[in-house]
Amino acid sequence: METKQSWSFDAAQIAQAQRFNKTLERLPRFRIRNRVTPMLIQTLLRAGQLGKALKPVRHGLVIETRVLVSADAVPVSVRIILPQGPAKGLVLDFHGGGWVIGNAQMNDDVNIALVQACDVAVISVDYRLAVSTPLQGLLDDCLAATRCVLGGGFPEFEDLPVIMVGESAGGHLAAATLLQLKRWPALLQRVCGALLYYGVFDLTGTPSVRQAGPDTLVLDGPGMVEAFRRLTPDLADEQRRQPALSPLYGDLDGLPPALMFVGELDPLRDDTLLMAERWGREAAVDLRLLPASPHGFIHFPTPMAARALTYSREWVVRLLAARAAQDPAG
Repeated sequence: METKQSWSFDAAQIAQAQRFNKTLERLPRFRIRNRVTPMLIQTLLRAGQLGKALKPVRHGLVIETRVLVSADAVPVSVRIILPQGPAKGLVLDFHGGGWVIGNAQMNDDVNIALVQACDVAVISVDYRLAVSTPLQGLLDDCLAATRCVLGGGFPEFEDLPVIMVGESAGGHLAAATLLQLKRWPALLQRVCGALLYYGVFDLTGTPSVRQAGPDTLVLDGPGMVEAFRRLTPDLADEQRRQPALSPLYGDLDGLPPALMFVGELDPLRDDTLLMAERWGREAAVDLRLLPASPHGFIHFPTPMAARALTYSREWVVRLLAARAAQDPAG
């Protein structure tokens, strides 16, 4: 059932992406080697967001923050962006940041565009970070928030189809959460699609991760396997391959259709390619492989990034329209 697509771009678009890559070559790569650096980056991120917290309001949208209480009484905060009119669907968003930085506000630009173009509400999960919490705590936060959203904790959204969106580490958390939802089939049925940008699906390192050299952009290619080990201390690779930690090895039967993006220059390229191959045996997968594109490309000022985001929004609209057509009450 898989659809594998490598997009064609003209020479000028590819050249523009390559020029931007020259800028990335001069910038430091993201590394997970200690707790201090991520904490510093997180502080800088929050400082830079101070003047942008109300950006959705300036677009005529409503924002809310709610604190959910998980089954083990751990509070999980979510950031909600509401459309101006009735919502046709709900996007459940898991931000990236290598599990150690980031927050629910960091994807506001992407989420605002989704709300405006697709008439959806967006709930972004502010899960705990791995600088102070074991990885399992992050997984627990995402599952708890998802169960609350799908299980009646938001009555205003209870009849809406849900699309789960995850970027990078958020792609890992989204996929892992979907696998856990199989324990609650009625909740999983509400999820009509998964939109995953260059996710991490194997915490032992896929071939492209293990073969990554020092010339990788954005991410520290040679240090990625060690970073996975730091996230899962005291575990052997066999344990890291458990589906709860590495969704690539899970039973994907029953999962919804998916749209997946990855760049050819991303050391995590094989994570998406291998996951798309396995997922595509169970449900429709639209895989988009972008030339001359590194990790994190949707945030870069290139025509390829703009095209990917536009296509994502069009995919969401088509998916929601198809679900509405199937719903007798729609």
